[in-house]
Amino acid sequence: MTRAPLTILVLAAGLALAAPVRAQSLPDLVTPDTLRICADPGNMPFSERQGDGFENRIAAIIADELKVKLRYYWLTQGPGFVRNTLGTGLCDVIIGSAFGSELVQSTNPYYRSAYVLVSRRGTVDGLTGLDDPRLRAKAIGVIVGTPPVERMGAVGLVPTMKPYPPYQFDPARPHQTVTAEIVADVASGKLDAAVLWGPAAGWLAKQAGALDVVPLLREPDRPPLAYRIAMGVRHGENEWKRVLNNVLRKRRTEIEAVLRDYAVPLLDEDENRLLPADPKP
Repeated sequence: MTRAPLTILVLAAGLALAAPVRAQSLPDLVTPDTLRICADPGNMPFSERQGDGFENRIAAIIADELKVKLRYYWLTQGPGFVRNTLGTGLCDVIIGSAFGSELVQSTNPYYRSAYVLVSRRGTVDGLTGLDDPRLRAKAIGVIVGTPPVERMGAVGLVPTMKPYPPYQFDPARPHQTVTAEIVADVASGKLDAAVLWGPAAGWLAKQAGALDVVPLLREPDRPPLAYRIAMGVRHGENEWKRVLNNVLRKRRTEIEAVLRDYAVPLLDEDENRLLPADPKP
């Protein structure tokens, strides 16, 4: 999902871990007085060196609950991210990782979201799915290797699909992430629409203005377009996982409020339906 948590799952084949870390528990590999976060320094709205991302804010909540200092190990997401962060022992947790990824041990998931269709306001009012005939012959941006590509092929959208690479490492790039570039292309009219991971696209579309974001909730289960997101720790660090699960349970309301502040489409735990906009306390 761009340089987002789901990219780690979608491109897992290219992110081979080093030799498995032997089973450990607190405090052997996890620093007891500091929460050491593995993060990308330029991946808004998820994380940023200045601390402006929603994963930065969630990390601060976790550190507050544990009463420890917060420290980051920064590395641009791409091939080898897990190997060179958790795998090296220089940090202890990835704040956003697809639940069930084999590359990490997952905590309990703390939110569920979906891919969305981003378009200029009023372009496809009332759209409910990718099989809408109004999308035919439209230039629709999508990131290569992500789940929507297969679904777009099944409904005949490939001929005019505009593929983008999953990573952008050029230091002279005009946008921080590939998702940001695609949203900008929709806003400018270079693209008619885009299919992107909702937690990234919601905030970016809000910043761009005059864009509609429609969660794709009626697509078939295969390929799945909705995913649970958890925190990722090293395999074998079961006590550390339990500690984080306890924090996620205790601070659930605050974490959900952060996600809503960043326009993350939040889904019911089991059903493909959006959670109420104003949940009851």
